[in-house]
Amino acid sequence: MSFPDYVVDRWDRLSLEALLHVSGVVQCTIIAAIVGVLIGVTVYRSSAGSAIATALASTILTVPSFALLALLIPVLGLGVAPSVTALVLYGLLPIVRNTIVGLGGVDPSITDAARGIGMSRLGVLTRVELRLAWPAILAGMRVSTQMLMGIAVIAAYAKGFGLGSEVFSGLTRAGSANSLNQALAGTLGVVILALVLDGVYVLLARLTVSRGVRD
Repeated sequence: MSFPDYVVDRWDRLSLEALLHVSGVVQCTIIAAIVGVLIGVTVYRSSAGSAIATALASTILTVPSFALLALLIPVLGLGVAPSVTALVLYGLLPIVRNTIVGLGGVDPSITDAARGIGMSRLGVLTRVELRLAWPAILAGMRVSTQMLMGIAVIAAYAKGFGLGSEVFSGLTRAGSANSLNQALAGTLGVVILALVLDGVYVLLARLTVSRGVRD
């Protein structure tokens, strides 16, 4: 069977797996963004705290995907839980680092002016600092999303969601009928979805970052 015929014949299953892949990665990125921004907000005023938070997040990326999943499976079992946990952990570093950089780069004169007109510390953070740091935070989320699109394929090892099952099934059945088509469909699907999501981030940046901040 040719590759186009394979895709057409199994379109329903492939489209469902693609939807689950995108949905899982986006949700994990959002969770990682919430956790990462909270960490960044907590430590950005302390050089030692920033260094420790960045180092810990960096350490997670040194753990191979298979090894991390192997450690999580005995605790969380197979399925969505270990996959989501692993993806969130892997997605933290770019967001934590960019949050710290973005908040640290806010001009002190701007925050002083905000305090001068009576804003509370929380108000300055949420209405001034985080808004100015948003382009950096969004860039961190964009990098995390692209990383997680690929790492999510490995989640199939833990019976996770998405197109990884196509890739793994094709590789484990190498040499049999349609094994190459199966692996290729999963791989190309991930690449196409990653490009689409990257375009969404470009559009999101245009819609949410003011022209003054972009310039």
